[in-house]
Amino acid sequence: MISIRRMTAEDISVSQALLSQLGYPLDAQEVQRRYDAVAVSTDHTLMVAEEAGRVIALCHVYVRPALDKPPEAIVQALVVDQACRGNGVGKIMMAAAELWAAERGFSSVALSSNISRNDAHAFYKALDYKWEATSHLFRKTLD
Repeated sequence: MISIRRMTAEDISVSQALLSQLGYPLDAQEVQRRYDAVAVSTDHTLMVAEEAGRVIALCHVYVRPALDKPPEAIVQALVVDQACRGNGVGKIMMAAAELWAAERGFSSVALSSNISRNDAHAFYKALDYKWEATSHLFRKTLD
């Protein structure tokens, strides 16, 4: 049985491992720093999925107010443990993200997915997410 709950500080180490599977190798202190910054905001939620007491997925969703786009919820991160993929966990997590958004009055949920993640694209399309745009991310590192 899979259950969804709010992520806690005790989930930092398993979240670090999950983020690494997604291609974001961070040390525990950095995951803790980011968790601390996000967890206090009412415009963000951090959820984990558990099965038999073991965390197997995480999802970060936040509210995006904008002038150029509709106000909506954004799935910033979704990662399911590699050993559990294809078993419906991601679908359950996305349903929880959509419920969180709907409870806050939003009529849409959006997300970005790296162009190389073909399996993820198929997953989102199967959940009726539509490909809306292609863009480039530009970043400047500040000293």
